Amino acid sequence: QVQLLESGGGLVQAGDSLRLSCAASTLTFSRYAMGWFRQAPGKEREFVAAISGSGANTNYADSLEGRFTISRDNSRNSMTLQMNSLKPEDTANYYCAATLYTMRRNPLEYSYWGQGTQVTVSS
Repeated sequence: QVQLLESGGGLVQAGDSLRLSCAASTLTFSRYAMGWFRQAPGKEREFVAAISGSGANTNYADSLEGRFTISRDNSRNSMTLQMNSLKPEDTANYYCAATLYTMRRNPLEYSYWGQGTQVTVSS
């Protein structure tokens, strides 16, 4: 069982940056590929970024245009999402997730989820 806890969300203005964190409670954190997803009201949960267990490989949604960076620190059982040049359309609840598969974009292939952290970007 893996418990995940996100933090770092908030209300910012367009163009600002935010750094989201995800803390994991597992002794085998490096076994899990991790992902960030987001869900806006009335929309489906969508893939944002994923990172392999070692941290050597990453994958991003094409729509992000290089504004976000995912990283992890296996010694601290933590993962981060650095979000730059935020836009109002980035407003959503952001979730971190863990999977024993390799990096995946499909949320159905993730077994463990955090409760989410809200990011609101005003124009």
